[in-house]
Amino acid sequence: MSAKAERLHLRLDPEQKALLEAASEATGSTVSTFVLTAATEAAASVLADRRVFVLDDDAWQAFDEALDRPAAEVTGLRDLLTAPTVLDPHRPGDGT
Repeated sequence: MSAKAERLHLRLDPEQKALLEAASEATGSTVSTFVLTAATEAAASVLADRRVFVLDDDAWQAFDEALDRPAAEVTGLRDLLTAPTVLDPHRPGDGT
């Protein structure tokens, strides 16, 4: 990672500041480190589901070939996805 030369200024209310200070203290980090880590993780999460991604030529070729392959049956997957789960209100064999 390169040296940090950029700044980001934030305005916050006293409750927000106290919360960030308490959280940073609980994690043993500075407020700046805590906020930067949390904001960076949140930004990566937001961007993770975007549809644009960059691949080098070899990776693109492999990806393109995978897209062109016909769909294949995965043994047991259909049963897994259609079987009752613990979240179903009435499961066979449980007396409900």
